[in-house]
Amino acid sequence: MVEMPMAKIRKQFANSVSGGAGVMLDALLPPQCLCCGTMVDRQGNLCAECWSGMVFLEAPCCHVCGFPFPHDEGAGVLCAECTRQQPDYDRARAVFAYDDNSRQLLLRLKHGDRLDGVPAFGQWLARAGTAFWPDTDLVLPIPLHPWRLVRRRYNQAALLARAVSRFCDLPSPPNLLQRSRSTISQGGLTRRGRARNVRGAFAVRKSGTGILAGAHIVLIDDVFTTGATVSACARLLKRHGAARVDVLTMARVL
Repeated sequence: MVEMPMAKIRKQFANSVSGGAGVMLDALLPPQCLCCGTMVDRQGNLCAECWSGMVFLEAPCCHVCGFPFPHDEGAGVLCAECTRQQPDYDRARAVFAYDDNSRQLLLRLKHGDRLDGVPAFGQWLARAGTAFWPDTDLVLPIPLHPWRLVRRRYNQAALLARAVSRFCDLPSPPNLLQRSRSTISQGGLTRRGRARNVRGAFAVRKSGTGILAGAHIVLIDDVFTTGATVSACARLLKRHGAARVDVLTMARVL
C-alpha cells in the first residue's frame, strides 16, 4: 500500500525539520486524510466526508460506561448493563462509535504506520474525557506484551496516552503497567472468552507501586469492545491502591 512508506517518509522528514520547513513538507508530501487518503489542508486532518461520517459520542450517556442514550435521562443514570453489574472501572468514555468509518481510521493507526494523526487524536481524547481531568493523577496506556511490541514496533495505546498527557499536562510514566503474559488476539472471542484470555495477563512494576496509592488513573486504549481488557487492568490497579480508574478510548463498539 502506498500509505505505509509515504507515512514513514513523512514522519522521518517531519522529525528532521522545524518552523517554516513544514510548508516544504506539505509541498513534497501533500497531507492526506487519515481515513481515506484524500488530500486535505494540513497534516493530521480528516476530509469533510470522513469527518461527517464519524459518529461522535456525547451526552446523554450512561454515567459509568458511557453508552449513549437516545434521550436525556438525567444526571447519574446508568444503562441496564451497568445497573445489573457495576464494572471494575469507574467511568468510560470514547471519542466515536466503532463502525466502518472509524475502523478504517484505527486500522491505519494500528497496522498502517499512520502516526501523523496521533497529535489530533490526543486532542480528541482530551475533549472526550473532559470530566476526568480536574483530579487525574496519571495517564496510563494499555500495555503490549514485549514480543508483540517487537513485531508491531509500537504500541498505539502508548502513543495516544503520550499525546493526551502532553495536551493535558499530566504525567504518563512508561511501563508502570505491564503485560506479563502473552495472550492471543481478543478478536473473535466471546465476552467470557475475552475475560478469560486477559485474566492474570497484567502486572504493576514493583518500583511504581507507591505511585498508585490513592491515585486517580485514566487508562488509554484504541477500542472498547466488551471492556474485558480495561476491567482486568482496573482491578489490578485498584488492588495496588488506586482510588479511581477511568477509561478513555478512541472508539467504542455499540
